[in-house]
Order: sequence, then C-alpha cells, then structure tokens
Amino acid sequence: DDSMRIFVTGGTGLLGNTILRQLTETEHDTFTLVRSKPDPDVFDRVRTEFVYGDLLDSQTIDCAVARCDVVIHAAAHIHIGWRKPEESMRINRDGTKVVVDACLKHNRKLIHVASTNTLAIGTRETPANETTPLDNAGGQVPCNYVLSKRAGVLDVQQAIGRGLYAIIVCPGFMVGPWDWKPSSGRMMLTVGRNWKPIAPAGGCCVCDARDVAAAIIRAVDTEIESGREYILGGENWTYKRLWKEMAQRMGTRGPLFAAGPLQRWIGGAVGDLWGLVFAEPDLNSAGVRMTRQYHWYDSSRARKELGYRNRDVCESLDDAAQWIRARHT
Repeated sequence: DDSMRIFVTGGTGLLGNTILRQLTETEHDTFTLVRSKPDPDVFDRVRTEFVYGDLLDSQTIDCAVARCDVVIHAAAHIHIGWRKPEESMRINRDGTKVVVDACLKHNRKLIHVASTNTLAIGTRETPANETTPLDNAGGQVPCNYVLSKRAGVLDVQQAIGRGLYAIIVCPGFMVGPWDWKPSSGRMMLTVGRNWKPIAPAGGCCVCDARDVAAAIIRAVDTEIESGREYILGGENWTYKRLWKEMAQRMGTRGPLFAAGPLQRWIGGAVGDLWGLVFAEPDLNSAGVRMTRQYHWYDSSRARKELGYRNRDVCESLDDAAQWIRARHT
C-alpha cells in the first residue's frame, strides 16, 4: 500500500486548496490546518480531515506532524509592503519554524512552499534560475513579504543541516480557479473593476496553481536529494500583457502603456501616505518597486527532475476569470 498521510497547511489558499483537491483523487489521506470552521464551499468535494489551530500553536502542529508521513507547508501571509513587518514574520518565519521543528522531531519529510521572491530576480534578456546570484539585477525589493519568506527558507535550510529531509518549491505568480481569498484574483478584480490605462512597468512569471500542485504532489512521491530547490514557473509576461489579457476576460479595456518613472513615484508616494493613516493599500512604494522589476524565471530544473509541465497561460486565465466572476463579482 503506497498511500500516505499528508498534512497540508494553507488549505484555504489558492495553492493549498488546489493541492487538497488533487490529493482527493489519489489514495493518500490528508488532514489540513484550519483556524476555525471553514466555509463549506471552500472544501466542497475535498476529502480531508480538519485540524483546528494556528501555525504558532506548537502543540497542535506537533500532534498533526506526528500522525502524518509528509508535510506540505503552503500557508503564508502575503502582503507586499513596508508596514507591520511583525505580522509577516509571525506567519512566514515563526510559523515555518514550528512546522520545521515538528518535522525534525518526528523525522518527517517536508515540502516547503517558498516563492520565486525568495530567489534572485531575472532580467528581460536572462530569466533567473535556482543558481542565479541573489544580487542579480539589483536584487529583490526588501519588503515584508520577501524578508519574511526568506527567513522561513533559512529556517528550513538550517534544519536540513541538522538532518531534516526537505524539498523547497518556489512558485511564480499563480493563477487559476479555487482562489478563495482571493490572491492573484485580486489583481484580476482590480483590473476588471474599471479601466486602468497604465500597467506596471515590469513583468512576472505566470503559472497555473493546478500545475504547481501537481508538481508538489510528484515531489511527495519522488526520491529527491534533500535541500533541492525548484522553480515552478510558467510563461514570462510583462504586466502590460498580463493586464491586457485579464481586462479582456473581465470585460474592460486593457492598459495603453506601462508606467513611467513619474507615475510610479506618484503611485508609490500616495500609497505610502495612505498607509501611514489607514491600512497599507496594495499600491505602495514596495509594490511599485517590485512590479518595475522583471521577475522572469526558468523552470528547466523542475521540468527535468520533477516532470513539471505548465499549461498555456491563456487557458489558466480563462479558468481563473470564469471562477472569479462566478464567486467575487
């Protein structure tokens, strides 16, 4: 019997929920961490057992890890900005440490979901891979998300040195159905709400959460050297192209051009000022600086070693837009 018990964190998020849906089709058993009784829709047609608690609740995590064979740690706090760094660190660093310590204690395999934001950035000419130096093209913007996710990866790497068996996966910008929060769906809703003539200046690596989930499940079943890192990316697109394709599917006009230096400065400054008084908005100088870069990546290693495949981004956007329109508009 090859069936395993798999403990998944982040099961209400886009990737975690997709992983659980795919695992439901296998003989593996799953249990998933939830803070409170979830909306029944989120786990409709998902075969899983709920573990109630918080990532920082070390006793709950310890009990769950003791009962499983493999942990897929997909939970994360995603906010690109400067304010409230302790909130990001609490989940992305401290929560990861609780999971890592339990895996070390019970000798369990860990698939840790990092992000391409924990790696180097690429350029238009040369997409980055797992070995690109971190300071390439000026390096990542040191905002809350980047620093806290990197701190989480560092915890995993240090534990690997102490005998933890872990694989680190770094997804690109994921789109697809089952985006309950929503995450990338927020961009789609923003672009679809009213006409945005100006798109961000840079680009990102767009992939489908369903393809990323399939690769992660393959990593569960595959013998891989501990500590191996994999970029799970897709197609490298400019934001102008991405926003145009999103707008088309959401029934609005696409952007005419990419933001220049003045527009970027104004957008970032207004967002930062707003954040001093109210909750920090998605448009702030960290987000503006990040979307000016080319987060372009090469997934060759994952294709070769994990059999990673990514479908046409247009198909992913079709499915994501259809799902978002049905749920959130």
